[in-house]
Amino acid sequence: MFHTVTIFDLSKNPGFRISLGKPRIGGCGVGHNQGLPVQTTVQTSITFEGVGLHSGAPATLTIRPADVDHGIWFQRTDIALGDTRIPARWDVVETSPLCTLIRNPAGVSVSTIEHVMAALAGCGVHNALIEIDGPECPIMDGSAVPFVRGILSHGVRRLSAPVQAIEILTPVSVHTANGWARLSPEQGTSMSFHIDFTDAAIGVQSKTLNLANGTFVRELCDSRTFCRAADVDMMHSQGKALGGTYENAVVVDGADVLSPGGLRHADEAVRHKMLDALGDLFLAGAPILGHYEGHKAGHAMTNALLREVFANRDAFRIVLCDDRLAARLPGAGVKRTEIPAVA
Repeated sequence: MFHTVTIFDLSKNPGFRISLGKPRIGGCGVGHNQGLPVQTTVQTSITFEGVGLHSGAPATLTIRPADVDHGIWFQRTDIALGDTRIPARWDVVETSPLCTLIRNPAGVSVSTIEHVMAALAGCGVHNALIEIDGPECPIMDGSAVPFVRGILSHGVRRLSAPVQAIEILTPVSVHTANGWARLSPEQGTSMSFHIDFTDAAIGVQSKTLNLANGTFVRELCDSRTFCRAADVDMMHSQGKALGGTYENAVVVDGADVLSPGGLRHADEAVRHKMLDALGDLFLAGAPILGHYEGHKAGHAMTNALLREVFANRDAFRIVLCDDRLAARLPGAGVKRTEIPAVA
């Protein structure tokens, strides 16, 4: 969130809804369920309290266990009547500057979901019901580490169905005048990202990571959202960033970092962009086996990329993961002891 805004018309190219209940078995899948790595959910309910980054409103979010093939759903507990559940899925994402917003056909929405989605993906949680008492997730400290700490402290429970993944079969890309994003075949999950900001405190940053073996927890989860001090007044005038502070965002002004304590990583900005991208990619409905590349990309561009993938039935297939493939997914091998020690 924050950063720069690229506008896509997400109502175009809706593709189709992917059904993960009937995987196609290919060269990296297997033909039976016995002995396969299984789906997971959280061990018990986990509650987080804070304020919405953009609304500034108090927000309470609870991640609850869910059964096999449930996927990730949000439920608005502050709405008494009508359809209050929203699937965390690419085809219900709505254009919104500076964050990821999902909305169901009844008009019920939840925004700024990318950090909790990244935490679930990075901790290997496939199924959960996320209850929230308002329209925006709490920003916490601006990163995903509070969600990761909560999930791993309470534990992850194994379920009875095999893990499914979306295998990218051919390169797919989207472009704008300023940037691009691409998914390419890869026997695992990896990511490359490049950013270029005029403020010297950020500047040009590039990073490539293999996201298996707890990499997300070790390398990305504690990196905070960021913005330029020059953009704060503009965002406030648009009703955005009303809950932002120097404690839940990295604010830069030229070569200066205004947030107390400075940066957690010299390249914290590009790490946070990768964190956001992982959360947005998890809206595919399952882990992705592929290499994601982002060049000055953001939330809307990543969603546009997923729409391009699912509009082309030859670009992907659903596979059941054996031990070899499951070990290459985000969340594989993650350990609570690897959570970065941040305040």
